[in-house]
Amino acid sequence: MKISKYNNRKNVSGDVLRALRIKANLSQADVAKELQLLGIGLTRKEISKIENGDRLVQDFELFAFAKIFDVSADLFNSTNL
Repeated sequence: MKISKYNNRKNVSGDVLRALRIKANLSQADVAKELQLLGIGLTRKEISKIENGDRLVQDFELFAFAKIFDVSADLFNSTNL
């Protein structure tokens, strides 16, 4: 059986991403620009969907988020910052 949602969300990392983004004083558009510099084409709208739990996150996207915020990718599996 394939599970595509957990607690009615498509990812568990969106809240962590939002918290890191706000802490770094970056907009979703800023994060999208940083991702593009790393060769990952996500839009502000897609980042919003990730933060809201409405979009699955690829592993390479998590690693890029970790690089942008200079944190371990393991942090995105955590509910505590």
